[in-house]
Amino acid sequence: MDKLDRTDRKILQLLQQDCRITTKELSEKLHLSNTPVYERVKKLERSGIIKGYVARLDPDKIDRSMMVFISILLTKHTRDVVEKFEAEVLALPEVMEFYYTSGNHDALLKLMVKDMKAFQFFIQEKLSKFEHISRFNSTFVISSADKLGYDL
Repeated sequence: MDKLDRTDRKILQLLQQDCRITTKELSEKLHLSNTPVYERVKKLERSGIIKGYVARLDPDKIDRSMMVFISILLTKHTRDVVEKFEAEVLALPEVMEFYYTSGNHDALLKLMVKDMKAFQFFIQEKLSKFEHISRFNSTFVISSADKLGYDL
């Protein structure tokens, strides 16, 4: 896709604020007719700039109010080991995000669990079963604030 223009950036900004906004509402905010706005959104989707749409859930209301980041050191760094590890940890319902990193650790997991007991179960019954983990470090989130989307 060619470089994003001001209209594309505004569309992306509005969709990040509310991905359920209708084409009609987008058109009104952009002072354009429906068809060009619809076509622009479809072009942004086809190009992969818009990767998908998600619902943001309240962790407290789904019993996942404890957030933990786990830094992991692997014993092997081959592509197949890293790819297998990524796929297997992402299959665990507690793992929200996976990052392959550089520095003191090889991977970073973002975990959401109900409480310390659920975290302990995760460590003892799930994470400890992975073959190529040499050590890990957990960081517990006290509070968080997030920013919706990217500044364009």
